[in-house]
Amino acid sequence: MQISIQFIRLKEVQRLRARGKSSTYQDIANGVLTKPVALGGGRSVAWPLHEIDTLNAALLSGKSTEEIQQIVQALHIARQGVL
Repeated sequence: MQISIQFIRLKEVQRLRARGKSSTYQDIANGVLTKPVALGGGRSVAWPLHEIDTLNAALLSGKSTEEIQQIVQALHIARQGVL
């Protein structure tokens, strides 16, 4: 089984979510956006595209902040079970 995961950088996350840099990191602190994934060494980070798509769909469907926080928690847990 081959898993294909596409990673996107901060600027693309900002564009897809129509949010600025500060708002993006505030969303992480508030639990309504997943934490970025470290890529290799250094300070390079990115987000799995499917997570951003999932959270945007939740917003579009009118989910509450609490429901979105639960989705974020589930996405973080799902990361642990990928391999």
